[in-house]
Amino acid sequence: MDQQYGGGQVRTIGADHIALREQVLSELRRRIVDGDYAQGERLTENRLADDFGVSRNPVREALRVVESEGFVEILPRRGAVVATLDETAIRDLFAVRKQLETLAAGLAAERATEEDVARLRALLAEANAATDAEDFARVAELNSELHVAVIDISGNRWLASLSSAMYHHVHWVFRVGAAQRAPHSWEEHIRLVDAIAAGDADAAVAAASAHIDAAAAAALS
Repeated sequence: MDQQYGGGQVRTIGADHIALREQVLSELRRRIVDGDYAQGERLTENRLADDFGVSRNPVREALRVVESEGFVEILPRRGAVVATLDETAIRDLFAVRKQLETLAAGLAAERATEEDVARLRALLAEANAATDAEDFARVAELNSELHVAVIDISGNRWLASLSSAMYHHVHWVFRVGAAQRAPHSWEEHIRLVDAIAAGDADAAVAAASAHIDAAAAAALS
């Protein structure tokens, strides 16, 4: 960020460093979610710095963040390794999803505008095309985008705040089994969007609950 003072230009200290750190963090997260860095794989600072073409400082900071988010574990004598999506982690994730997403679905059904519904239907159409094209990386992205959109439409800022970090993990879990899960997932999404469009909160809650149960069963299998 540049600022003007007395006709001169001053570059804010650390502005470029912060931007670089965020780029490294975003790319590190993406590579874990997309499976470029496999579960259980060791991630040294030197290796990541070479992979990203940066110094070790932004890598070290990014590793701290992904550790706090649950993507990486720091193990004795091994250092940083990609976390493993074990049964307990998946069950815990879906337990929280069910609480947040059913609440969001009911509120969205009560508050959605015509523009909101059009936005959801556009995501459904894009996801259908991506599924037909077997572009499962894009399907996984759209899965998260749809759920985030429902939370946004709910109008509850606390839901949005609580769920923001969670959806990186939702994307991760969905991405692992996207090829098998995608066709069923989008049929369930259609039922959810139809209920929101109809303004039927009870049906939206039921559709969201059934969707989360099916997604959990698929992830655990």
